[in-house]
Amino acid sequence: MKKTYSGFIAIIGPTNAGKSTLMNQIMGRKVSIVSHKVQTTRTTLRAVKMVGDKQLIFVDTPGVFRPKRRLDRAMVSAAMDAFADADAVLLIVDATHGITDTIRDLITKVQNNKNLFVALNKVDAISKSVLLPMTDELLKLANFKEIFMISALKNDGVTNMLDSLASVMPESPYLFDAADAVDVPDNLYLAELTREKIYKYIHQELPYHINVVTEKVDVDADGVLDIYQKIVVQNDAHKKIVIGRGGEQLKQIGTAARHDIQDQWGVNARLHLFVRVEENWENVAENYTDQGLEFKK
Repeated sequence: MKKTYSGFIAIIGPTNAGKSTLMNQIMGRKVSIVSHKVQTTRTTLRAVKMVGDKQLIFVDTPGVFRPKRRLDRAMVSAAMDAFADADAVLLIVDATHGITDTIRDLITKVQNNKNLFVALNKVDAISKSVLLPMTDELLKLANFKEIFMISALKNDGVTNMLDSLASVMPESPYLFDAADAVDVPDNLYLAELTREKIYKYIHQELPYHINVVTEKVDVDADGVLDIYQKIVVQNDAHKKIVIGRGGEQLKQIGTAARHDIQDQWGVNARLHLFVRVEENWENVAENYTDQGLEFKK
């Protein structure tokens, strides 16, 4: 009987280190939202990647940062839980920022994992003379199995990294079907695509106090999806920003999100967006469980 291998790899790192970009590159399509705004990944997302006969189950976590609000605490807690039982941990470091206190603190939390790897990301943006001291410091901080030099955006070094990660996967029956796939509920994935577009078009004006909920998906007789989503904001001022003058901002967001949905799923779709003011949404447990987060009182 042919041996099979399957295991979990937790991807961790500070906000905007490039975790979501790397996950999208590994899977060859968008599975995690990317934004110039930090702390955009809220959920713990799983993606299955086959490398030969080895099944790599990546767990993309929210970025680790100093939590201030209830949502922040839930996101950081999800990140910490993800690597507790992981077969390997991949720490993503933004090489342009160097070894920060956040990185050092993270390393102390994960250093006992027997398969600890680090990926220096965005190495194309800095000189080798800067990289060498960085790798020296990393080697002093923990017993890393390997340090990868990558550019997630340009897909440089990613294939070799996958081969190394595959080599430490434990012998096991496949935990998922033997095919590349993403384990995230459809309604949540649809909401994330819209949230990404909100950050893209109004990230300078809008704080993080925003949520997108897919309330219903219908299919008409021609197979066209009717997707109904509410965009939750905390006050009327934020609502006006999202809608824009004459509804133009909301229309731009909806058009871009609909195109993304159609491209990702290969379907025709109509996207119906409604903006609602819910001042207390961050204190509603259901808004956390819908995103795979734990509601902490």
